[in-house]
Amino acid sequence: MRDGFITDWPVSERFPHYTRANAGEVMGDPVSPLGWSYGWDGAMVLGMRDGWIRGGTHEMEDFDPEHPETFGMFGGYFFLNLASCRLQGVRNPGVTVEQLDMAFFGDHPDVPPYEAHPDDDKPHLVERIEANTAWVMSGADWPELEQDKEAAEELRSSRGDLGSYTDAELLERARRIRPMLHHLFEQHVVSGSSAAAGPGILAGVGEAIGDPTIPMKILAGIGDVDSALPSHALWDLSRAVRADEGLTSAFDVGIDGVLDRIAAQDTGASKAFLADWDAFMEEFGSRGPNEWDINADSWETKPALALAALDRVRFQDESESPEARHAAAAAQREQVTEEVRARVAGDDELAGMLEAALTVSAMMADRARTKTTLVKVIHEARMLFRELGRRHAEAGDIAEPGHVFMLLESELDDFVADPASFREILADRAADYAALWDVEPPFLIRDGELPPLSEWSRRSDSEAEPVAPGAERVGVSGSPGMVTGTARVVMDPRDPAALEPGDILVAPFTDPSWTPLFMTAGAVVVDVGSPLSHAVIVSRELGLPCVVSATGATGSIPDGATVEVNGDTGVVTVIDS
Repeated sequence: MRDGFITDWPVSERFPHYTRANAGEVMGDPVSPLGWSYGWDGAMVLGMRDGWIRGGTHEMEDFDPEHPETFGMFGGYFFLNLASCRLQGVRNPGVTVEQLDMAFFGDHPDVPPYEAHPDDDKPHLVERIEANTAWVMSGADWPELEQDKEAAEELRSSRGDLGSYTDAELLERARRIRPMLHHLFEQHVVSGSSAAAGPGILAGVGEAIGDPTIPMKILAGIGDVDSALPSHALWDLSRAVRADEGLTSAFDVGIDGVLDRIAAQDTGASKAFLADWDAFMEEFGSRGPNEWDINADSWETKPALALAALDRVRFQDESESPEARHAAAAAQREQVTEEVRARVAGDDELAGMLEAALTVSAMMADRARTKTTLVKVIHEARMLFRELGRRHAEAGDIAEPGHVFMLLESELDDFVADPASFREILADRAADYAALWDVEPPFLIRDGELPPLSEWSRRSDSEAEPVAPGAERVGVSGSPGMVTGTARVVMDPRDPAALEPGDILVAPFTDPSWTPLFMTAGAVVVDVGSPLSHAVIVSRELGLPCVVSATGATGSIPDGATVEVNGDTGVVTVIDS
């Protein structure tokens, strides 16, 4: 294997620490060359930079002009620049580096301690930081997010028949989309950085009153979280399947061909289901595994991904509806909030901290909204390039439709002018890209020391040892509650068949493509995560106990073992295997 990939960046000397924590949730798989060079480098990377600047913690002089130190791309894998990110904790008087590390990276033992750099301290930024903090704490409406959502929906509705576009028209539309990615990622960064303040403030309140479970209990059941909306829609579809014998029989045969079998029934129930399914795809078809990369399949491009989740959800009892789960979590949130208010009454400082945290918690929903909007726009670019690949594979210009994603953004015009000239180049890149799926990227790059790609671990060589009964995996408390059940280790949301109602979902990480599986699960355990990760946000909305940063859980908890998940303490105990 070559010691690098075509999209790799140099390691920053000024900010030499990178991590897969949080980044591994965003993009767990290798990133395609077009996904990186079109979607990230020159678009969303700049959105991250500008979002930090807008928040006041950074200024343009902090960044390398060619490779802004927000993210990094090494061995085809996506990394977050830990050293640059930490400036938010260094320069913001209201946030510490330790709080930032916990919010974004979880309690991982290998995260390097912060070491001051002479250029880190910039007192002149404090005024801007405090102005942004005042805006966040004010709870002011953010109407621009609704405008962004409407723009994304208009983009989807204006797509039309991509087969009727010329190559030039496909590229022209893609290039109109690209600045939207820049803007929307800036919005996502602002909401995400702001949302991080809530757990930190609540942690201070909890520490003061001697109850460390306060943050997760008060952040549960916030409501209006876009990341959870596909679950509600799938639940409604699942109820239609359960209520009709014909629909049930169509699913009982299996996922393959299920929509054709339903269409052939030609009944009122089948027609209503297919209409609702089309509406579901219109609204949520952009979701899917690794959805930040335009090369990845989505629910629209591969409906079996969503159908497999629906097939699991249909077995859920009525009492497990997302509405009921959310209502229970929201009720607990209100109860705990009032209890804490009573405990801090008379202490003006603690009472003020509590109310500020409650105001900031609304940003959790904003964070989910900005991501959902962004993913919809990414998906529209995905569909454009899939059409470009489809037609040139049919014409024989390239070997496979997916080879179009091996292009770099800078090569698009040349490709359209002479696509056949790229045939061998793209085939070679596709072979190199395929090999990346077997490598295990380092969790951390410390002090700029990046081992060559040929020395990275191989997934095919790993042999994890399952733990014995009585063993514990200690992670970070994500969502409260305690559940005992059967562990189901699911490495890919595309293959959830073994997950039964009430099972413990044990996963490497989760993103919104996993959300429907939460409705089947009794609790969630993930290898990587933090108090702001997807697994935590959705678990809190659905009232599921959740433990994140349970390092090595997928490799050490035996599939089928009986485990106890304590969402209050972050401890997962194997009872028997």
